Formats: sequence, C-alpha cells, structure tokens
Amino acid sequence: MKAKTKTNIKKAISLLILAILASLAFIPLYWMVATAFTRPSLTMKFPPDVIPKNPTLQNFKDLFERSIIFRWTLNSFIVAGTVTIAQIFVCAMAGYSLAKKRFPGSKALFSIYIASMMIPTQVTLVPLYILISKMGMVDTYQALILPAIAAPFGVFLMRQFMVSVPTEIIEAARIDGAGEFRTFIEIIVPISKPAMAVLGIFTFMGQWNSFLWPLIVTNTTQMRTLQAGLSLLQEQVPMQYSYLMASATYSAIPMIIVFLAFQKYFLKGITVGAIK
Repeated sequence: MKAKTKTNIKKAISLLILAILASLAFIPLYWMVATAFTRPSLTMKFPPDVIPKNPTLQNFKDLFERSIIFRWTLNSFIVAGTVTIAQIFVCAMAGYSLAKKRFPGSKALFSIYIASMMIPTQVTLVPLYILISKMGMVDTYQALILPAIAAPFGVFLMRQFMVSVPTEIIEAARIDGAGEFRTFIEIIVPISKPAMAVLGIFTFMGQWNSFLWPLIVTNTTQMRTLQAGLSLLQEQVPMQYSYLMASATYSAIPMIIVFLAFQKYFLKGITVGAIK
C-alpha cells in the first residue's frame, strides 16, 4: 500500500513539473498573440496587461493593407509545397535503394549521408550561393527549391523505415513479374505512407520557417518568402511591437494548423524505423 502511495506521489509530482514546463513553453506564444491584439499605445505599458484591454484588429488590418504580404505568402506556399512533394519522392527512392539494394559502396554512401547530417547548414551557404550564382538562378524559385530537394535527414528517415519492410514482399512482386519501378510505386509507396507523411510534415514546417537561405538568395522584394519578407517590416517599423507581433502571428498560423491536424504523426516520427 505504501509503495503504491509513493508511486502515485511520484506520478503527481512528475505531472506537476511537466505542466509547469508546458506552461513556460506556452508563454511566448501567448504573449505574441496577446500583443498582436493590443493597441500600439499600450504595448510599452508597465506592468503589461496579461489580457489585452479593448483588443483590436487594427494591427492585422494595417498588415493586410500591404499587398506584398500576400505575394510573400504565395511564395512560401509554392516553395514549401514543391520542396515537400519533391523531397518525399527523392528521399523515398534513395531510402529504398540504400535499404533493399546491395551494390558496391552502398554502406559507404549511407555513411556519407549520416556524416553530412553533422555539417552545420551555415557552412554550406557560401559554396551553395556561388554555385547558384554561376548557374544564373539567383532570385528565382529554382534557387529556393533545388538545394532543398535531397535532404540527408529525409534519406536517413526513409532508409530506416524501409529496412523494416519485409524483403519477402518485394521478392513476391518480382516473381509476379513486377519491375523495379512498379514494385516501388505499388508496393513500397503504400507501405511507406506513414514515414512519408512524417517526412512531409517535417519538410513543410522546415521550409515554411526557413529564413537565412531565402534572405541570401533573393534580391527583389517580390521573390521574398514570408519569413524573409517579414524581416523587412521589422526594419520599417522597428518600435511598433504590436504590428510586428501581428505579422509573426499571421506567419505562425499555418504551422499551428499543421501541428494540430497532424500531431499524431510527430509522435510516430520519433519512433519511425526504431521498432523492427
């Protein structure tokens, strides 16, 4: 009885600690949204209002009056959507080859992929920009999309999942006369949908929130993505915190929707490929 009581106390303490940590993590998001609905004249008030008094939509109205914001949003959807679709299929094919095909250098190639995951992204920015510049792709959609199609993490994720796919299924398809491409499309892809969904969610979120590369590789205002474009607003209105928080809230809405709609896939993504 005493042991059970101690266990319950430990669980209660653990839940309390987790609740406190979750609340601390939620505070910045709440403060961003609350400030977005606060009148500009009250943003510097001390002590600040936890709940905005007389909330207003004027900050969002001022934001949407800049028509360029919709072009930035369209650019982000085009880049994030195209990269997500392309990366899913490229990484799925690469993962299938590394998991189920035996060819000279396959293990060494996979090791290179793993090693490349340890290289900071910032290290590759300069040589990648030089390459894009020499190809004449600066300030184009190609410059925003092509470098992100083949991602080492995506290849690793798909390879780890496909290792768990029974080889007997592939052999049975070959016996029935299916070629490599048909086997991949009709057998591997349906089985790999959970892993592909996880990769798609991670990729879309990463590309939507990408800031540094779009900022470097785009020169004109029209080609900016949403995150890179919002940095220009910060330079134009540096002290209007309610306006800046409204723009940040607007940019976060798609990610919040994706997380709420597909949060079960995030949990699945933690263990994908780990259970054999």
